[in-house]
Amino acid sequence: MRSPARSLGVALTFDAAALHGPFGLPASLLTLAGAASLPYAAYLSWLATRAAVSRAAVWAPIVLNVIWAADFLPLALALAVDRSHTALGQVFVAVQVIGALLFAELEFVGLRRACAIVAA
Repeated sequence: MRSPARSLGVALTFDAAALHGPFGLPASLLTLAGAASLPYAAYLSWLATRAAVSRAAVWAPIVLNVIWAADFLPLALALAVDRSHTALGQVFVAVQVIGALLFAELEFVGLRRACAIVAA
């Protein structure tokens, strides 16, 4: 199964120069974001193949998603003020913040439900 995080990570890491124009974001930022998402995608892929996972193993992506959003939030706020970047770049950064927080919330809800099922 192909992971969207892995596909995005590969595109950002190895094709940042081509994405710099449409996004209006520095290629170095795109490369760093892509390279950072590759281990995360690998971990999620590994986690998805486990029959059972520990609570700590599920907390890792929750925490990493919150950190990711916190790292992108200042950039999102700066882009709202600085209009030198493209609308696509602004949307990309906003999706990083909102998407990471949404996934963290969904993972947390899933963890709570799984714990409730085990306790019952």
